[in-house]
Amino acid sequence: MRIFKRTLLLIALLLIVAAGYYTYSFYQFANNISHKAETPKGGGTTIAQSIKDKGDKYTPPKWEGKQRVNILLLGGDSRGMKKNELPRSDSIMLASIDPVTKKAHLFSILRDTYVKIPGEGEDRINTAITSGGPNLAMKTVSDLLGIPVQYYVYTDFKGFIALIDAVGGIDIDVEKDMKYTDSEDDHVYDINLKKGQQHLDGKTALQYVRFRHDALSDFTRTERQRKFLTAVVQKMQTTSSLIKMPKILNAMDPYIDTNLSVNDMVKLATLGYESKAEGIISSQLPPSELLIEKNVRGADVITANKDKLQQHVKDLFAGKADADSGPTKPSPSPTPKSSVKTTTVK
Repeated sequence: MRIFKRTLLLIALLLIVAAGYYTYSFYQFANNISHKAETPKGGGTTIAQSIKDKGDKYTPPKWEGKQRVNILLLGGDSRGMKKNELPRSDSIMLASIDPVTKKAHLFSILRDTYVKIPGEGEDRINTAITSGGPNLAMKTVSDLLGIPVQYYVYTDFKGFIALIDAVGGIDIDVEKDMKYTDSEDDHVYDINLKKGQQHLDGKTALQYVRFRHDALSDFTRTERQRKFLTAVVQKMQTTSSLIKMPKILNAMDPYIDTNLSVNDMVKLATLGYESKAEGIISSQLPPSELLIEKNVRGADVITANKDKLQQHVKDLFAGKADADSGPTKPSPSPTPKSSVKTTTVK
């Protein structure tokens, strides 16, 4: 009996030490991320610093922890960037979680969507971050969808690779052979995947989510991105990933910019763990039935009726509409090209 009690005591002590270690690792990670604007690693310039010269165009609403929280996920393409230059948005996603029902929505926002960017005029939505940083991107998405966007999280190719490698890779069914080469990057980001069930590491996972040379191009690519990100969330909630959490956080640290405070990260981490990954509702925005193709000054863009789009989002949250997982080619514009507003697309 005495040996049994000692064993239980030892297990309890180990659990306390482990919990303390994980808590310390998370708080250290959160503090590093939230203070990057003041103390960037390696003397570099973060996105948060870069947008100071452009002015703050959006003050995000506070999240009290009880209402729906919306987080803009920005995947940047920083290849060939000059010092203090802001990256392009290679992918734009929005994670929306209801803390009461614990239900989550994951939206892909098509990057060629032609919108009004506050203070900048009309342009593709993926140029908002280039014009005014993540805050302007948040404001643009908020105005488009009619919902408050409280937070953003930005990472680039290197950050994505580091995350997938840290969780040990992801098992995914590759739908088709994918091959693409680009000499401009010295073939560093070439794509060469075979159809079938595969275990993807960071580099091959990046190939999977970036491939867009399908008949429906970005429509199919955004569907793959949502599918893959859902698989990542499921992997992060497994016991093995929880054990490796300090390593995962350390790997992600250098490649993330966000406006999340330490307390917000703790609340969201708890909410994210309680939400069921397999219950994530995945959808494309604008949905296929609202999409209209247009040509503005020789550039192909996508538009949608703003009021109908905002109502569609409300219906999704209320469970009154079906999620549009895509891909479906949009309807041609009923308006002749000559009468389309000729605002310059940057």
